[in-house]
Amino acid sequence: MSTKIREEITRLMQRMTDTWNAGDAAGYAGLFTPDADYITFFGLHLKGRQAIEETHRALFRTPIKLDESDTEPSVRLLSDDVALVITAGASSVDGVPDPARDSVITLTAVRAEEGWRFASFQNTRVGRP
Repeated sequence: MSTKIREEITRLMQRMTDTWNAGDAAGYAGLFTPDADYITFFGLHLKGRQAIEETHRALFRTPIKLDESDTEPSVRLLSDDVALVITAGASSVDGVPDPARDSVITLTAVRAEEGWRFASFQNTRVGRP
């Protein structure tokens, strides 16, 4: 995979964190394809950019913020225009890190006219035995 593609997808992921922490529901939803599938950590299946924006508009009123991960995401190119991304997720509530909210996030990134966008998102809480 080219360094340029990895950098573009990494920037898209950074924009996801930035728009979330800024409470920008429209900006956050704009990182996804119009028909994206988005599955939350509790199994809610959102279909499409509009549903992602509407749901996150309410969520962004809460004190949950995303934390920067020190884990390098796995980015695997499946074709010239599709990549599988697996990364760690962590968040804070009222500025306090909450390890119980740690998750593994799987995304499908696709090359679109406006650049790379996410076509799918799956958030799964990390299980602890």
